[in-house]
Amino acid sequence: MAKQITSVTEAGYQKLKEELDYLKNVKRREAAERVGEARSYGDLSENSEYDDAKNEQAKVEAQIAELEETIAHVKIVNHEDINTNVANIGLTVKVLYVEDDDEVEYSLVGSREVDVLNNKISDQSPIGKAIMGTKAGDSVTVDIPSGRIQLKILEVKKTEN
Repeated sequence: MAKQITSVTEAGYQKLKEELDYLKNVKRREAAERVGEARSYGDLSENSEYDDAKNEQAKVEAQIAELEETIAHVKIVNHEDINTNVANIGLTVKVLYVEDDDEVEYSLVGSREVDVLNNKISDQSPIGKAIMGTKAGDSVTVDIPSGRIQLKILEVKKTEN
């Protein structure tokens, strides 16, 4: 089965690489040291510290493998080449919640870059899916867990770094 391509911004790609570097060069070494220390406690058949350390080591290796697989299948969205006529990953979209008359700016990012506290939403989230491909002046209806909302697209612009 083919691995799904994940779109990320250049900043998101750099974060993935930094995370992988940290896992390989810090967490992997820490896990190996913990295994070695637990091994020194004696009989491995009754050594829960050793079992825990080996489980942690396996978890770190699984995270490394998953991240390497993700990085191998990313599509980096080039900030310079983004068309600001339509909402897309790497752009910021100012929307009006019609019912509340409330304006919000969302940065559209790939699923690995989501940060809801900073209004970075995935192109796969309900709102992200609804506004992808829209232009200023468009209106969309979004089905969210709490019901339906009406959004009006006010502006599409490049995300400031």
